[in-house]
Amino acid sequence: MLSLRDLNRATLARQHLLRRHEGSAADVVHRLAGLQAQEPRPPYLGVWTRLAGFGRDELHRDLHAGTLVRATLHRATLHLVTAGDYAAFRPLLHPVLAAAARRFEGVDADAVVAAAARLLAEGPHTFNELRPKLLKEFPEADQRHLGYAVRMLMPLVMVPTQDRWSFPRDPAFAPAGVTLDPAPSAEAFAERYLAAFGPATAADLQAWSGLGGLAPVLDGMRDRLEVLTGEDGRVLYDLPDAPRPGGDVPAPVRFLPDFDTLVLGHADRRRIVADEHRGLVTTKNLRVRATYLIDGFAAGTWQIKRSGKKARLIVTPFAPHRPDILEEEATALLAFAEPDATQRTLEVAED
Repeated sequence: MLSLRDLNRATLARQHLLRRHEGSAADVVHRLAGLQAQEPRPPYLGVWTRLAGFGRDELHRDLHAGTLVRATLHRATLHLVTAGDYAAFRPLLHPVLAAAARRFEGVDADAVVAAAARLLAEGPHTFNELRPKLLKEFPEADQRHLGYAVRMLMPLVMVPTQDRWSFPRDPAFAPAGVTLDPAPSAEAFAERYLAAFGPATAADLQAWSGLGGLAPVLDGMRDRLEVLTGEDGRVLYDLPDAPRPGGDVPAPVRFLPDFDTLVLGHADRRRIVADEHRGLVTTKNLRVRATYLIDGFAAGTWQIKRSGKKARLIVTPFAPHRPDILEEEATALLAFAEPDATQRTLEVAED
């Protein structure tokens, strides 16, 4: 039987949050089966908090080389993944993306995708450029619906630029340019999830991916998985050789960015975020705030505010704690996120 602390430490170990990974940025992205990338900066911070000696230029080079791509995948949201994982995951996640596109009636999706493919063959387009062109061909449609259908149904990737975090506010998209796996494996997909987030339930896997019907997949893999029990009696699946260090292992302070994949990786998020704090992390408009971990669990939220050459990392604790325990990690985070700031401070938000 695994306690909540056991689950916490097992997942932190796989997420490289007990000890930073010694390797490459692409290794970390692959090991986590992707990082949520709703905005340009958070994936950089997500890699930084998990990788020893990480410099921004490494991830920037990987994006420009096409080793890593930023594209719509899990839960029909933007993710940073390796090109190989994009080729393997996208066919499996097509039902999720197609279901999202079907929310809008009156759009001939096949015709819209064909028109978009013709336009994108001319070169990368931002959606602000693409939507008006599509509207000329489908004048009775809502241009937002047209753009959304294309984003969901076409294998597209964002085109990186020389911006600090590799993408501008209004990025261009282009066809993915990879050969999608013609026979994707749901079992391999489940194994990748467990390697990064396990031990976990079928509901956890479905919440992370947005893909339903995965309980029979895990059940059919019982002969090669560890079948465990949580303290609440739930059945948990895991890989036999995956790390489960135990709930008494020390966990260092770590800062997670907005939309971090760890916070969104389970249906039951108690292994990271207590139920009473979920509303403080996920807002009504579905923004997922940046959090920091003390003893492995979310202890508050944080944000960076910049004024001239001064950068302030402001923390909002869920409960009182000594702010000095955050100083070392906060100083390192500010140095990475705001390298040109001449003054960097850690502050606790006032009540």
